[in-house]
Amino acid sequence: MTLTMTLVRHGRTHFNARRILQGRCDSPLTRDGRAGVRRTAQHLATTPFTAAWSSPSGRAVSTAVELLRPHDDVPLRTDRGLLEFAFGDYEQRPESALDDVISWPELVTEVLAGRHPGLPGGEHAAEFMARTRDVFARIATQHDDGHVLVVGHGLALGAYLATVDDAGRVPLPNASVSTVEVDADGTTRLTSVAVDAAHQGHVAARPMSSVTRVPSVA
Repeated sequence: MTLTMTLVRHGRTHFNARRILQGRCDSPLTRDGRAGVRRTAQHLATTPFTAAWSSPSGRAVSTAVELLRPHDDVPLRTDRGLLEFAFGDYEQRPESALDDVISWPELVTEVLAGRHPGLPGGEHAAEFMARTRDVFARIATQHDDGHVLVVGHGLALGAYLATVDDAGRVPLPNASVSTVEVDADGTTRLTSVAVDAAHQGHVAARPMSSVTRVPSVA
């Protein structure tokens, strides 16, 4: 038996458009962001989802609700393990304020390695990576086959994808689609990454490393 997980980043928000860090804080989807999510919903309309999970953040739930309109028989559940990395005192501040302290690629590298001690008032990288691995392990355990929709955030989804395959270390556009298959023996493989079904481009997708990678998985 094989479980397929379709991972979708939330749609573009007002903070995304203004290049403001969100993390645990929230902002609503923009008009263009909602349109992008609808395009992704059309892209996934015939996907046979058997379950759906979302981060409890408003931007993720709003995205998930729209994606599930063609799947009205699939209930949506939320899990705090899918929350975005907590940027602490830097949340609701321009991305450039954090860049003045540490570059985004360097921060991501340290976070993925579990080494970053956390920004002031934020979350230690080791705790973030542990909860990210744990939530996807729990989802896989609850759904040993079928097709599960998981809606979350750029760094949180990217962190999980990077643990599956190094090819997952790519920027995730808003409302983009990535797919992971999990076999009964726990073997995982990345079958698609950062598919820009919403045509949102990389406006709010920051590089996961100092070298920009081109997705190598179809």
